[in-house]
Amino acid sequence: MSNYRPQRPGQHQQAQQNKIELPPNSDLNTIIAGDPVTSAKLTNEWAEKIGKALKQDLKAAQIRNIFGKVRQIEMYWSTTETQDRTALRDLILLKPKLRYQAERKGEVKDLAKLLSDLIDLVDNRDKFQRFVDFFEAILAYHKAEGGQ
Repeated sequence: MSNYRPQRPGQHQQAQQNKIELPPNSDLNTIIAGDPVTSAKLTNEWAEKIGKALKQDLKAAQIRNIFGKVRQIEMYWSTTETQDRTALRDLILLKPKLRYQAERKGEVKDLAKLLSDLIDLVDNRDKFQRFVDFFEAILAYHKAEGGQ
């Protein structure tokens, strides 16, 4: 008797995909809350590595809706405490959307984990802006490397 089991569409690609190297927690903390210059250097370094690694498997459309939501949060995050708390709430609620995308499309899994870990570090506007900068840099390097 054969052990052959038919695969669902996409199952084979997910099994063969390369995992991206994720930054250590110390680098994530520096990117979000560290010295501004060191943060920028690490943002650039890690975004380039991650963008290159994602170019094969990730299509921009797969994460565009999440980035669009981040941009919406960025636009209405203001100086008033009520709006800041609402924006932070919306950012935290991106985590289930990321998880859903990761389960739906396996190639998004590593990026979704990274973004979720970063969201956990955000508690004010400055840290949120660094999160946005890092996310945007990843997408820019992804596109520059020929990502779809």
